[in-house]
Amino acid sequence: MAVETRKSTCNRDCPDACGLVADVENGRILSLRGDSEHPVTRGFLCFRTSRFPAMLDAPHRLTRPLLRRDGRLVEVDLEEALDVAASRLAAIRAESGPEAILHYRSGGSLGLLKGIADRFFEALGPCSGKIGDICSGAGEAAQVEDFGVSDSNDLFDLLEARHILLWGKNPKTSNTHLVPVLRDARARGARIHLIDPVRHKSAALADSVLHPAPGGDLALALGIGALLAARGQIDPAAAERCDGLEGYLALVGSREPAVWAELAGVSLAAIEELATALSAGPTAILVGWGMGRRRHGGAIVRAVDALSAITGNLFRSGGGCSFYFKRRAPFANEALSTGLTARRLREPLLGHDLLAADPPVRALWITAGNPVCMLPDSARVAEALEKTEFVVVVDPFLTDTGRRADLVLPVPTLLEDSDLLPAYGHHWIGESRPLVPAPDGVVHEVELFQRLASRLDLGDALAGSVDEWKERLLAPIAADGVTLDALRRGAVRSPTAPKVLFGEGRVRTPNGRVQLLSGVDPAALHAPHERSDTYPLWLFSNSTPESQAAQWARDPGERLLVTLHPDAAPAGAADGAHVVVESELGSLPARLCLDPAQRRDVAVVPKGGAFDRGLSANALIEAVPTDLGLGAAYLDCRVRVRLP
Repeated sequence: MAVETRKSTCNRDCPDACGLVADVENGRILSLRGDSEHPVTRGFLCFRTSRFPAMLDAPHRLTRPLLRRDGRLVEVDLEEALDVAASRLAAIRAESGPEAILHYRSGGSLGLLKGIADRFFEALGPCSGKIGDICSGAGEAAQVEDFGVSDSNDLFDLLEARHILLWGKNPKTSNTHLVPVLRDARARGARIHLIDPVRHKSAALADSVLHPAPGGDLALALGIGALLAARGQIDPAAAERCDGLEGYLALVGSREPAVWAELAGVSLAAIEELATALSAGPTAILVGWGMGRRRHGGAIVRAVDALSAITGNLFRSGGGCSFYFKRRAPFANEALSTGLTARRLREPLLGHDLLAADPPVRALWITAGNPVCMLPDSARVAEALEKTEFVVVVDPFLTDTGRRADLVLPVPTLLEDSDLLPAYGHHWIGESRPLVPAPDGVVHEVELFQRLASRLDLGDALAGSVDEWKERLLAPIAADGVTLDALRRGAVRSPTAPKVLFGEGRVRTPNGRVQLLSGVDPAALHAPHERSDTYPLWLFSNSTPESQAAQWARDPGERLLVTLHPDAAPAGAADGAHVVVESELGSLPARLCLDPAQRRDVAVVPKGGAFDRGLSANALIEAVPTDLGLGAAYLDCRVRVRLP
């Protein structure tokens, strides 16, 4: 059989939603590369996805359902697995009502059709669901409060910027296809400023690099605002475009810029440089997702939002304050879900809420997620699953979560899937199509839930082929030319997304005015870099080039890797030494990496390590919600590193 070239779109939890091109022979992928015709992908892929074909034959790849019998997971055929699932769900619903069934869906795949699970559990009950967002909850909620929406200017509008602030953002690792755009902007004269407590590879993209204290971003943003006000560099239109300006100016004016600088762990000169950049716009701010993962993450993002608004950059080409691209905006999302649930459990506190639920959750169905690995306080999440009567996990791979399930149902991987893929790092829409067929017995989730629905007499609530469901979702933009036929010719830009989000001088709040941050009590602020003698280091569990959340392109080794400044390492510990990382919640064995470029008060570890192998940083992190959006305060964890 001749080699055939096929195209698809990556569905991973990543802002890029890359176009994929594969050479396929006899049902096997010979090569996988980025689509050179995709305007954002530009012909290259990240390390993780380019090596994904090897995952198709990985030992933990599932091709048959697993059912727990006598304490062990054993292979069964799909019909038996669905019979068991339907029987148990029906019995629990009859005995305890649909609220005793909880559906948890996370972002392991960003395909829109993963929402077919939501439709099923609405039809079955409605059943219970989750509330909150561990990834972007605080940041999105902050921007919705400030601007009425969390969305962005066109990605390529960055080429009009004179300054770009990468605030807490590491595109070389977690937004790879932003990198060429930044380089192009820099070649056109833009100056790039990187602000991050952790030193990382994206420093090579920047003209200036600032390492504030962990959590010092709030004080830093307020200090910049104080200096702008003192210099008389508030945009004259701010009073008309913003509500709460007087309160905001009182907040930033409650400390001298030098005091804010001290609280932020930076020099006054650093604040002066950033204030100058914002006043000499157009200046774009790209807000990293990690900043929201603190107890006051919402306040941090709101303080950054305010800088864009009061300088007028929010309303300009080459400006904007980008946290997210509203990827679901153009679609008929109500076709899949109305959001109706019997009750909601908090995602960042899932372990606690499952154990404390009254009435109890008897059945837990997990779609596109690995909560044992990815949620804070992993041990409690694992305990909660182990104590739940009936747990179903839907996943192409056997994970920490799947090993605690009563039933595991395999589904296609990203190379075998069929779906619609909008992005949260740009405004292009793509379609995924199978590059190779899924193994016999592994069916698309639309078919999986249709078979289950027929066993539970749910009528035609889920009726329709995969392509028919895609067309339903595309209905609002079909007249603008965004059809399946168009998507099969290549990615299409969303017709609902303007080039400049707020180019008319108004935001999407009810009155069209920015709602400025003003409610922070300055007396409650403390220096985030104050040392704790017991746990002196702030833990950063960061993305890596080798992993996408909990999926690793290569084995991370037998010990957690912890990176420290040499002065923060245990006395006498050399690079590569075996150490222990401890928090108030637990401890993990680790291998030491010494990096003199890091701050002396940070410990950097990979996120997404396997819990059962002792590699999950989340076993050290307390489950604490953020101030807005019910996110998880992953980065408010202090640790110490000692010799064994």
